[in-house]
Amino acid sequence: MSLITRLRQAKQQSATPDDADPEAPEAPGEPEQPGETDAAGDAEGPVAGPGRLRVALRWTVTGAAAVLVLSALLLPNRLGRLHPSAFARIPVEAIAGAVVLLVLRPAPRRVAAVVAGAGLGLLTVVKLLDMGFYEVLNRPFDLVLDWVLFDDAYGFLVDSLGRAGAIAAAVGLVLLVLAVLAGMALAVLRLTRLLVRHETATARGAGVAAVAWIACAALGAQLVPGLPVAARTTTGLLKNRVHQVSAGLRDQRAFAAQADRDDFRDVPADRLLSALRGKDVLVTFVESYGRVAFTDPHLAAQVDPVLADGTHRLAAAGFDARSAFLTSPTFGGGSWLAHSTFLSGLWINNQQRYRTLVSSDRLTLTAAFRRADWQTVGVMPGVVRAWPESRFYGIDKVYDSRNLGYAGPKFSWAPMPDQFSLRRFQALEHGPTHAPIMAEIHLVSSHLPWAPLPRTLDWDALGDGSRYAEIAEEGQPKSVIWQDPAAVRTEYGRSLQYCLETLVSWVERYGDDNIVLVFLGDHQPSPIVSGDGASHDVPITIVTRDQAVLDRIAGWNWQPGLKPGPGAPVWPMNAFRDRFLNAFTPTPDPTH
Repeated sequence: MSLITRLRQAKQQSATPDDADPEAPEAPGEPEQPGETDAAGDAEGPVAGPGRLRVALRWTVTGAAAVLVLSALLLPNRLGRLHPSAFARIPVEAIAGAVVLLVLRPAPRRVAAVVAGAGLGLLTVVKLLDMGFYEVLNRPFDLVLDWVLFDDAYGFLVDSLGRAGAIAAAVGLVLLVLAVLAGMALAVLRLTRLLVRHETATARGAGVAAVAWIACAALGAQLVPGLPVAARTTTGLLKNRVHQVSAGLRDQRAFAAQADRDDFRDVPADRLLSALRGKDVLVTFVESYGRVAFTDPHLAAQVDPVLADGTHRLAAAGFDARSAFLTSPTFGGGSWLAHSTFLSGLWINNQQRYRTLVSSDRLTLTAAFRRADWQTVGVMPGVVRAWPESRFYGIDKVYDSRNLGYAGPKFSWAPMPDQFSLRRFQALEHGPTHAPIMAEIHLVSSHLPWAPLPRTLDWDALGDGSRYAEIAEEGQPKSVIWQDPAAVRTEYGRSLQYCLETLVSWVERYGDDNIVLVFLGDHQPSPIVSGDGASHDVPITIVTRDQAVLDRIAGWNWQPGLKPGPGAPVWPMNAFRDRFLNAFTPTPDPTH
C-alpha cells in the first residue's frame, strides 16, 4: 500500500462531515468559482492586474516561509559551521513533520502546526544562544543553569552602552525572541495549508525525500567534512538538551553529598597550616591568564619577556619561584566558578554546583587560614555590590570597588587598574606592622574586552587614581579594537604584560621574608584569542624567599621560574586545596 493511500485512509477514518478540512481539495466534479485561489494564492483562472500582484505576493510569502523553516531546521549552533553547505542538506524533521501534519484531523493539525512552529522558533533561539556561548565560553548554553549569566550580560551592556542603551538593547532582544517564535509558528501554519491543499504531491515528495535521506545516511554522504547530507540537526539538539536537563538534576543530588565529605573539616586549628605560621599568604587570581599566552607565538612574544625579566628581578631580590599548570573548570568567563573550585577542592563547573557549595559548610582554603588564626582579607575590585558569599569563604574583610578609594575612570571592564588595587592593599592591610594575613586578591585589568588599558605608574604617584583620566583616553577604544581579531589578541597580550609587570613590581617593592605569593589564571581567554579546541589549562606560580616553603612542595615537581614549560605538571584545579593543606599541615607525631 502506497504512502498516499495510507494517508487518505487515515484522513477518511478520522474525518466527519462536521469537521471536514476546509483546506482540503474539493471533491471531484465540484464546480470551482472563477478566480478562486488555493492556500498558496495561485489562481486557477485568468487573473489580471492587481490579482496577479496578489498571487505573486502570496507565493513570495509562502516561499519565504519555506526558506525560514528549512533554515531553522538546518541552522548549526556554532558560528564556525555557519556556511552555505550547512543548508544544502535534507532535514529529517521536515519529512517527518510533513507526514504527521497530513494524517492529522483539521483542528489538531492547526494546533500541532502552531506548537511545532513555536517550538522550532524556541530551538532556533537556543541555537543562537549556543553560538554566543561558544564564542565567549567555548561551550553551549545550559537551559537549566545559565540564566543567571544574563544578569552579567546586562551589566556588560550597561558598561558599554549606558543604562538607557542597555535597557533598549534588552527590550529589543526580548521583542526579537517573540518575533522569532511568532514568525516561525505562522510560517509552519502557512506551509501546512499548502501541504494539505497539495496532498498527493506532498506525500510523493515526502516519500522521495525519505528514500534520499536514508540512502545518504547509509552512505555517510557529506558535502563538507562534519556535515552529513542526511541532517538531523534539530532532533540532535533537542535530544542533547533533554539529556542536559536530566543530567543536571541528577548531578545536584550527587554533588551535595560530595560537598559534605571533607577530610580537613575536623583537623584541629593548632595543627592546620602550622608549617606556614607567621607567613603572609596571598592567593592572587589573574583574570584570563591562560596557557595560550605561552603557546600562541604572537602572545608568547609579548608575555615571555615579562616573565623572564620578572624571574631575574625577583631572584635578585632574594625570591624563588615554582610554576605548573591547573585545568580550570571554565573557559572564557565564569571566574567565580574557577575561584570556588580552587578554594574548595571541588569541581565547580556550573552555577547549580556553585549555589550548592556556598550553601554548605565546606572548608575553603581561606576559611582554613581563618580557623588557624590568620586575618583573612579579600581585595576584589570587580565586586560592585554586596557579596554575601564572603561569609562562606571565611573572609573577615572585603575591599571592593566601593571602598578601595578609587576616584579615577574605569578601564575596560575593570573598575580600577590592578596597580591601584595592590597599592591600596598595601596601605590598608600590608603595612610595616600587621598580624599574619591570608589575602585573596583579584587582578582584573586583563578582563575582556581589553581596551582601553592602563599603564604602570610610579607607586608613590597613584594618589586616589584621578591621574588615570588622561591615560584612559590613550589608545583606541574597544569599538575599534574589536573590529579586528588580530588587534584583540594584541591587546589581550598587552593586558597580561601590564598585570604581570605590576605584580612583579609589587613583590620587588613590598615583598619581605614572610611573603608566600600564589598567583594563577582563572581561565583561558575567550575563543577569539584562544582559538577553537584550546585546553582549559592556566598557569600557577608560587613565589617566596623561604626555602623551607619550597622544600615542602618539592614532591610536586613544579618547574623553577615564573613560567611553566610545556612539560610542567598539569593538575585539575580542584586538586590544589587538598595538596596545599597536606603540604603545610604536618601530620601528628605518633610517638607523642
